[in-house]
Amino acid sequence: MDPTSLRALIDAVASGTCTPDDAVRQLRRLPYADLGFARVDHHRDLRQGMPEAVYGPGKSPEHCAAIVDELLGATSGPVLLTRATEAQVKAVSALSEARGYGPGDVTAAGPSCTMTFRAAAARAHESRVVVITAGTADLAVAGECTAVLIALGFAPTLIADCGVAGLHRLLAEVDRLAMADAVVVIAGMEGALASVVGGLTPAPVVAVPTSTGYGAAFEGVTALLAMLAACASGITVVGIDNGYGAACAIARLLP
Repeated sequence: MDPTSLRALIDAVASGTCTPDDAVRQLRRLPYADLGFARVDHHRDLRQGMPEAVYGPGKSPEHCAAIVDELLGATSGPVLLTRATEAQVKAVSALSEARGYGPGDVTAAGPSCTMTFRAAAARAHESRVVVITAGTADLAVAGECTAVLIALGFAPTLIADCGVAGLHRLLAEVDRLAMADAVVVIAGMEGALASVVGGLTPAPVVAVPTSTGYGAAFEGVTALLAMLAACASGITVVGIDNGYGAACAIARLLP
């Protein structure tokens, strides 16, 4: 149940096209539906303004399909499945076909796939969100971030491979950074890109450390600590490889 669906239900009761008893039956599924193996949160969009996402790792393909099916039936807004395996994508794709969704209704992005059903329309205020990566190896995390941003109604610009080891690549993008309403910086290794970008743009910066890098990078811990200790003030830092969390942070910053 999202705000649009709830308003439609209230209007239907007010106009007499839906009886109070029918409305009560629909509202019984708030705030969640218990599937036995999962309690699917139908109330999240009403509380937070963002839909619940299905996190793929650890779930069977059948679990993913059942949870996505429950969300598709309970809301008119976007539904997300993140970090899905090939088997999970296959199971959920079969479900979407059975529900009558076509190619324009479902999108998938990234090698660790993020599936999106019913992406929101582009936002009226057209906030300019830039997602910038230090290296090509960071693109998998960037793909998750951009897919979630698109599902939430943004139209992000992706700028790849602008790490500080070749600073001229970043300086070529200064104008786009200066014009952005928000920037997501995705970097592994020593994570220095977040500080540099934070000093170049007045926009809110959300930094995502990634697990790319050699031994002393400690699978993203070095980048995480460097971003938390950034000399550029006001940078928001999410967890290692958390492109989804970065996109949600942007949605909260730019409602």
